[in-house]
Amino acid sequence: MNKLVVGNLVHRPLRSLISALAIAIEVIMILSITAILLGKINGFKTRQNGIGMDMIVRPATTNNFLGMSGAGASIKVADVLRKIPHMTVVAPVNMQITGSLDSIYGIDYESFNALLPFQFLSGTAFQGPDDVIVDDYATSGKKVGDKLQILGHDFRICGIVLHGKGARKFIPIETMGRLNQTEGKASMFYLRTEDSPRFRDQVREAILATPGMSTYDVRTAEEFLSTFSPNNLPYMNTSIRVVVGIALVIGFLVIFQSMYTAVMERTREIGVLKSLGASRIYIVSLVMRETALIAAAGILLGIVTSYALSSALDARFPTLDFVINLPWVWKSVVIAFTGALLGAIYPAFKAASKDPIDALAYE
Repeated sequence: MNKLVVGNLVHRPLRSLISALAIAIEVIMILSITAILLGKINGFKTRQNGIGMDMIVRPATTNNFLGMSGAGASIKVADVLRKIPHMTVVAPVNMQITGSLDSIYGIDYESFNALLPFQFLSGTAFQGPDDVIVDDYATSGKKVGDKLQILGHDFRICGIVLHGKGARKFIPIETMGRLNQTEGKASMFYLRTEDSPRFRDQVREAILATPGMSTYDVRTAEEFLSTFSPNNLPYMNTSIRVVVGIALVIGFLVIFQSMYTAVMERTREIGVLKSLGASRIYIVSLVMRETALIAAAGILLGIVTSYALSSALDARFPTLDFVINLPWVWKSVVIAFTGALLGAIYPAFKAASKDPIDALAYE
């Protein structure tokens, strides 16, 4: 039977190739959308971990989409927080997201650098209000001293640092306030405390007990980052489900059309097999094995292409965070294989139900 299966596929190479390519596209669609969406989340978490904070304080009106809610807290809150027992560093940050979804941090350099020092590759800290520190991914071939436009304002690159510290571009918090009309305001406060696991509950209670701070959102780094998951971001789960559904339909229809046409073209061949004693199960198995082989080839091609695409995009656009999620590789295999087998069920049973006499008489 295996020789017959391979022979049937090789006898119609173009149809087999197109069917396998359709399955590959299905896999690429699934892995690409999850690589972009989940990659953004994982990239954000990695950069937040690189800041060096162990707690974060935000106004109650701030949502999880940092930079979308504006700066709603007075920067003087930092002075209040510094008086809390077991507090070592309080770093106010005024965050702004541009139209290209680029995160810009307005920072107080001394306190932000005290959380976890910048690793300078070249240049120095801010020398003036119009200086900007950029990470090595955001330089785009620029060097220290070059001009860079941010939020419609010209800045001088004063330093280039290693990536992974929250944002990719950092400007003085006073300058950020002037640019977005939020002088003296902050979006959030990154905290570093003594022996965080031991004192974090005491610190939280002390902050909330401070007059004027009872409505603030106080979380540990782990609590804050745990909110960034597909389950807590409804649009993301919806996007993934839509793409998976479309991919499943594509695989189903392509295999259905391919195998149905193949069955119709091989009516006489099926008649010969049945006249020689082939059972209905044998005929169904024959069609399903052909489908499984096409699906396996398409899935393998799709996975290899997806990883090649990931490598190419990572080299060309390192800030894209296009990272293939391994659990979704296995999910895409199951989804594509299931869709292909479902598409082959009707053609398989139609082939098995053919009358051998009518099939032998078929021209």
